[in-house]
Amino acid sequence: MQTKALAPEYQGALTKMSVNASLTDVLAEGVRHLQQAERSGSREEVARAGLAVAEAHRRLGQVAQADRAWKASYRAARSAGSTGAMAWALWSGGTLARQRGALRLAFRLLRLAAELGRQSGDVVARGYSLAGLAETGRIQGDYATVATLHEQLLAEARARGEARHTVWALEGIAQIHRNTGSLDTALEMFEEAAGLAGDADDRRGRAWALRGMADILSLRDGQTERALGLLAEAEVTCRAMNLSSALAYNHKMRANVLFRAGRYEEAREVYEQALGEFRAMTEPRGEALASLGLVKARARLGRDRDATAADLDELRGRLSRIGLLNAREMVERAYVELGVEPVAAGEGAETR
Repeated sequence: MQTKALAPEYQGALTKMSVNASLTDVLAEGVRHLQQAERSGSREEVARAGLAVAEAHRRLGQVAQADRAWKASYRAARSAGSTGAMAWALWSGGTLARQRGALRLAFRLLRLAAELGRQSGDVVARGYSLAGLAETGRIQGDYATVATLHEQLLAEARARGEARHTVWALEGIAQIHRNTGSLDTALEMFEEAAGLAGDADDRRGRAWALRGMADILSLRDGQTERALGLLAEAEVTCRAMNLSSALAYNHKMRANVLFRAGRYEEAREVYEQALGEFRAMTEPRGEALASLGLVKARARLGRDRDATAADLDELRGRLSRIGLLNAREMVERAYVELGVEPVAAGEGAETR
C-alpha cells in the first residue's frame, strides 16, 4: 500500500511541510526556524532546519548558498552527536556535488552518508543515500553497476509503501531502459511512475515522469504535439514549485522534441534558453547536454562544418573531464549524425 508522498528532508520543526511546497516558502520557513534554533541553542535542531535551507537553495540553483548551508548543518549535527542528522547533511552535500558535476566528490559524500545512516538506524537516510549513489552512477552512464541497486531500492520502497521513493526508482530504471534502447519498457515504467505520483500527490515526481513520457513518445512514435503537451503540463508544476533545475531540463527536452520534428529554429531558441538556465545555476551536466543540442540545431541551420566540428571537440573534452560516459557517447554519435570529423584525432578526449 503506497502512502501519500512525504518529504523526509524537511525535519524538526519543518516536518509538516508538504513535498509540494514552493521552494521559496521552504527556504523562508527554513531560515526562520534555523534562526529560532540558533537562539535556543539546540544544535540538532540547527542541523535539521539547516538541511531544509540547504535543499531549498540547491533546488533553486543557488549553489554557493547550498554549499554553505549543508556544511553548517553537518557541523551542527556533529557537535550535537547526531549521527542521523550528519547522514542527512552529507546526503545533501553529495547531491549538490552531483548537481555541480563533481561526481567523485558525490560518490564519496554519499557513501559516507549511507554508512552513517546505517549506523544511526535511519533507514530513510540510508535509502536516500544509496539512491543518490545509484543516480550518480546512472547519470554517469555506468548502467551495469547501478541497475541492480536501482531494482533493490525499488523493492525496498515498495515494501515500505514509500510512494515518493518508489516513483524515483521507477523513473531511474525507466531512464536506464530508455538509454539502452528498451523504449517500450521505459514508457511503461514512466507511465506507472506518473500514475503513482499522481495518486500520492507527488507533483515533482509526476513532472519528471511526464518529461520521460514525452521523450519516449517523441523518440519512438514521433508524437510531437502530445509530447509538447505533456511537457507543458509538467512546466506548470515546475513554475508553481520554483523547481529551477527541473524546469531547465524540461526546456531542454522541449528543444529535443522540436529538433526531432525538424523544427530547428524553434529548437535552437529553446536550447539557448535552457543553456542560460543551466549556467545560472552552475549545473554543468545540463549545460553540456543543452550545448550539444544547440550545436546540432545550429548545424542543421547551416553552421560551418569546421566550426561544428570544433564545437563538438570542445564538448567532448568537457564531458570527459566531468566523467559523463553516456553523454560523451552522444557527442561521438553527433559527429556521425552531422557528417563531420574531429578537428584533430584525440583532441578534447581527456580521460578522468
